[in-house]
Amino acid sequence: MTDMNTIVGSHDLLMITLDTLRYDVAKLEEQNCPNLCGTGPWEKRHTPGSFTYAAHHAFFGGFMPTPANTNKASHVRLFHSRNTGLKTHPHTWLFDTPDIVSGFAAEGYRTICIGGVIFFTKKNPLAKVLPGYFQQSYWRITNPKSTEHQVQHALKLLEQSAPDEKLFLFLNVSAIHGPNRYFVEGAREDSVETQRAALRYVDKALGPLFDAMRQRSRPTFCLAFSDHGTAYGEDGYQGHRLAHDVVWNVPYREFIL
Repeated sequence: MTDMNTIVGSHDLLMITLDTLRYDVAKLEEQNCPNLCGTGPWEKRHTPGSFTYAAHHAFFGGFMPTPANTNKASHVRLFHSRNTGLKTHPHTWLFDTPDIVSGFAAEGYRTICIGGVIFFTKKNPLAKVLPGYFQQSYWRITNPKSTEHQVQHALKLLEQSAPDEKLFLFLNVSAIHGPNRYFVEGAREDSVETQRAALRYVDKALGPLFDAMRQRSRPTFCLAFSDHGTAYGEDGYQGHRLAHDVVWNVPYREFIL
């Protein structure tokens, strides 16, 4: 159980949402993802939202995916709004602001968003809401090399940052989100297999970012998880924004770089 009161303020913070990654897909590729799973397996959790916009509002409010079990002892929240009248665990970090992003900023963190899917494009008022949580926000177009572009942009920002500056870096990785069929030659539609290939690509592309964070003056606390899954025909369902196990069950990891 991580004591976030010893993490916030002493560590850089890296949050990566692997947009639309299914839990079963993540488990199938666990052995092929040395960067994301090099220190342990994926944990099965339940997402607070069935699509990107809803889920990320919850995340930024401090509501991470919840352990997929009924053991209350494992349901300790990392972050919680102060003065709600609810009892909190001593290891939970409390914030006084409307969201964790501004809460981190109040603790002296520089907050950076590098978005991926449509809700981070800033091309219309709706798509400006989620990036608007951050002091700096950027968007990199979805294409077969999108994660590489996001990581390259992050590396440039890290080069511009003082080594002792506290950072909260957020990446919304879009490569796993459909369309992902171009990661399997000849595939005509998205499937479990094409999402597996997309995840392998993403893991490899994240390697340089993890290496760069390891070179900074303080350790990095990393949260990597999916915002929701998606259906590829199960029980007749396609896509997400619906109530099916393949949408609600998501992979989750937290680890130190």
